[in-house]
Amino acid sequence: MKRMLLIFAPILLLASLGIWALPGLLSAPPYEPVDNDGLERLVQQGVTVVDIRRPEEWRQTGVVAGSYLITAFDEQGRITPEFPALFGELTDPAQPVVLICRTGNRTDILARMLVEQAGYQQVYNVSRGITSWISGGREVTPCPARGPSLQC
Repeated sequence: MKRMLLIFAPILLLASLGIWALPGLLSAPPYEPVDNDGLERLVQQGVTVVDIRRPEEWRQTGVVAGSYLITAFDEQGRITPEFPALFGELTDPAQPVVLICRTGNRTDILARMLVEQAGYQQVYNVSRGITSWISGGREVTPCPARGPSLQC
């Protein structure tokens, strides 16, 4: 838990500076960008998908079926207190994990930190997020609230 908190400290700084909203200014990603077809394949393979959006966003659009729901950033762009511990309990740095948000900006920063700071070996970022998934005609599951298993 303490290690996860230390890892996420740089995210707080970057988010507070608004850098997470400017992905073009950062170096090439150390993670694997994934499009809708790639996400569909990963879901079929049983790779863990973590939707890091806020609850109102899950309610507004629905979620990719089977996603785990852990809000990473609050409305001001600060890391949520629960995120590091919940994410650490759910995932294993040696196992692949997919991150999804609304458009891929928040997950860009988070994916970078997981690879560069936390030792995650295979992180996928849904490049254009849930908006691309939906505009591509892909199905979503309505999600009024997260359950005790971190899913709808």
